[in-house]
Amino acid sequence: MRNIATLLLGLLAALLLLSLSAFTVDQREYALVFRLGEIVSVKKTPGLYFKMPLVDNVRYFDKRILTLNSADPDRFITSEKKNVLVDSFVKWRIIDPLKYYVSVKGDELQAERRLAQTVNDGLRAEFGKRTINDVVSGERSKIMEILRVRADRDSRQIGIEVLDVRLKRVDLPQEVSESVYQRMEAERKRVANELRSQGAGAAEKIRADADRQREVILAEAFREAQRVKGEGDAKASEIYARAYGKNPEFYAFYRSMEAYRNSFREKTDVMVLEPNSEFFKYMRDPGGSKK
Repeated sequence: MRNIATLLLGLLAALLLLSLSAFTVDQREYALVFRLGEIVSVKKTPGLYFKMPLVDNVRYFDKRILTLNSADPDRFITSEKKNVLVDSFVKWRIIDPLKYYVSVKGDELQAERRLAQTVNDGLRAEFGKRTINDVVSGERSKIMEILRVRADRDSRQIGIEVLDVRLKRVDLPQEVSESVYQRMEAERKRVANELRSQGAGAAEKIRADADRQREVILAEAFREAQRVKGEGDAKASEIYARAYGKNPEFYAFYRSMEAYRNSFREKTDVMVLEPNSEFFKYMRDPGGSKK
């Protein structure tokens, strides 16, 4: 019995010693092994590892991509001396746990403060060289890439890799927004008035051109009508002349009949003429001979 108890105690001690000397590294973690406060090993690959029990201790660091979000929008000044409020975020991860621990003591908050300072310095420098239009839309992608490269270069010194820097929102302060909106409204009104005046001018030009074309068309039509009328009158005169030349007496009789018809249209018509007037020639003598 005593031997069995001794064996069990030895087995328990061995298991305890094994548990104190073994540790695992997850695929999402790095591990630093410390011996009496000094780093003796860096574990970057997942697996089962061993350490000296009661002497070594292990500290783990996250290998996954982390996000740094700005708590409040930061204020920057553009090249136009205008204030803008910028809300951004940064994607980063630890790539060198040993350098990360030496630089910031493995403190994530301290690392994020240094990273935020680097990004803010870059934003201040880039916004100071650009206008509001550039930072809002014109060169926004270019600014983000410049910030990412700069932040990544500086952060490598503390064992961090910066994967992305994004500007979530770029706004104007309230007092600046109101003045900008007023200027935009005034500009839109100016453009609208200019377009209206241009439209009115074009309309007047079109109406004047239409009136001119109308006058030209009427003048040409009147001229053509007068020409046709003249040609008709000339043709009629020619016909009358030929008819008169063939039978002058009949032509004189016909013209007299036309004159009588036009003169005595109404019963109340009155004419004051001498009885022996030439006008009554065919009324006195249908043959037309003089008496």
